[in-house]
Amino acid sequence: MHLKRIILMAIIPQLLSMLSFGQKIPYGKNTAVGKYYDVRGIKLYVEEYGTGEPLLMIHGNGGDMSAFSENVPYFSKKYRVILVDSRSQGKSVDTSPSITFEQMADDFAELLNVMHIPKAYVLGWSDGGINAILMAIRHPDKVIKFASTGANITPDASSYADPNGWPNSKKYYEQNKNRKWRTAKERNNWKMFMLDWEQPNIKLTDLHKINCPGLIIAGDHDVIADKHTRLIQANIPGSQLWIVKNSGHGTLIEYAAEFNKRVDAFFTGK
Repeated sequence: MHLKRIILMAIIPQLLSMLSFGQKIPYGKNTAVGKYYDVRGIKLYVEEYGTGEPLLMIHGNGGDMSAFSENVPYFSKKYRVILVDSRSQGKSVDTSPSITFEQMADDFAELLNVMHIPKAYVLGWSDGGINAILMAIRHPDKVIKFASTGANITPDASSYADPNGWPNSKKYYEQNKNRKWRTAKERNNWKMFMLDWEQPNIKLTDLHKINCPGLIIAGDHDVIADKHTRLIQANIPGSQLWIVKNSGHGTLIEYAAEFNKRVDAFFTGK
């Protein structure tokens, strides 16, 4: 299976266990605030917390909004936090056979339109970080500032720190590319694997088009190669770089308190 997906599948259960003991609000399952919005032919599941300037949070591959359980309590004190399950993930179902990052970025921009929100701050993790970058490229009028952690702009071996990551993903692809998946869940899992196997394909010239402030983040032993993270930041005009010491892919969880304060300071300009 793809390396990013494996990492997220390992991190999220730990996060959920923390949620059950220390977090009273079941993000992603809070029926008191949960709501579906009709967006571009599908229904996106959304939960909102707090008041203030809107802040859209976008999770990673195969996850859901609960990935931000360590961040929402902090940010909801001063922002209108908008949690959303990306299409084909969490409670947002899409039965089409394929998916693209561009499609998801367009979903989020249209969601803001449907919610009558002119523009928002955007925080994305992993695949959500890719979506944040693409929103800044494709919908600059919808993004005030964005923070992207653990993102990549190409799907090849050069973007990954683990030399075995790409060969293992390739092996999984070769073993399963002709397989006939029997259940809807299996088909969706394969679709999400193929997303990270074939994408993203963001050109450096596309990054040059970004004109809103961006903060590019990664752990110093992230699944994404350090040189790849630095390449992204170097090609986004005026952007900032933060390499989190002693952190893996889950910067927003592993160092939640520092992460929250640092991203908030970036958003507020302090």
